[in-house]
Amino acid sequence: MRLPQARLEQVLDRYQQIEARMAAASDGAEIVRLSKEHAELRPVAEAAQALARARGEAPELEEMVRAGDADMASLARDELEALNARLPDLEHQVALLLAPKDRDENASAILEVRAGTGGDEAALFAGDLFRMYQRYASLQGWRVEVDSLSEGDMGGFKEIIASVTGDGVFGRLKFESGVHRVQRVPETEAGGRIHTSAATVAVLPEPEDVEIEINDSELRIDTYRSSGAGGQHVNKTDSAVRITHLPSGIVVTSSEKSQHQNRARAMKELKVRLYDQKRTALDTERAESRKSQVGSGDRSERIRTYNFPQGRVTDHRINLTVYNLPKVLEGEALDDVIKPLIAEDQAARLAALEDEFS
Repeated sequence: MRLPQARLEQVLDRYQQIEARMAAASDGAEIVRLSKEHAELRPVAEAAQALARARGEAPELEEMVRAGDADMASLARDELEALNARLPDLEHQVALLLAPKDRDENASAILEVRAGTGGDEAALFAGDLFRMYQRYASLQGWRVEVDSLSEGDMGGFKEIIASVTGDGVFGRLKFESGVHRVQRVPETEAGGRIHTSAATVAVLPEPEDVEIEINDSELRIDTYRSSGAGGQHVNKTDSAVRITHLPSGIVVTSSEKSQHQNRARAMKELKVRLYDQKRTALDTERAESRKSQVGSGDRSERIRTYNFPQGRVTDHRINLTVYNLPKVLEGEALDDVIKPLIAEDQAARLAALEDEFS
């Protein structure tokens, strides 16, 4: 992709303007805002500067090839060939940085896993999926905190909701939203027949600067006794909190021991869900003009199959199949599926950038 020089200069001018304003700013809020924009633009500006330097070297080397003595011309020709071989990579790097980005790419996330069709086996599979994400998060250095859960009768989870905190969580996990299907022989199946069951995954961005106004009059807050493990405290204390947002119908719960902590957690989750609602509405509008090949992100869309008899994992959005199912479910090889999805999304974003320049 041949990036217009004017676009590179626009990026560098903006970067320099922000640096100048940061040096002169005295208001704390403005400094924070400028620092954030500066940090976001820095990789783009540095890559654009490297590309501009490389482009600037080409005319000088071409002149040396034409006008220099034989030895100098030979050296210049070698350098020019190396430069021309390097330019496409530099342009591709800048193009990726300039391509339209998800504003929540670096955000933490709320991870929800729910058992779907398949009864007890679906709950067991939901447990397998959650542990896969938990182990993957550990390998990435992220922190996972369970906000609420409902255990299955035979193990696993009917539903589990957790906060995953770290840099770039949402950017890595956002393509996991959808229906995950498993094909295997359940432990409860005496006849050895393969069953198909499913679980749904939802990944919601949890940006630090969520600005959602919620009026107290729009909320119904109920307290109740927690159920499940926890002993006498859980059974005797009305510590669990359920908050219903009346205009949207969104219901959030938290069931730790502290009612104060539960209320704070539930309010945080409510803000995330309302933010996600707005984000989804915006994404729907954008999808009408441009659809990514990795899918719509619709949580009702079947995105992946885990086939135990064949040891394979298939992502249906990009027709990708890998034959390392045990390691994928251990979280060790989940990147074998996630990285191709990210690459496909990058290709779609680059195509959008090419349309902009054409």
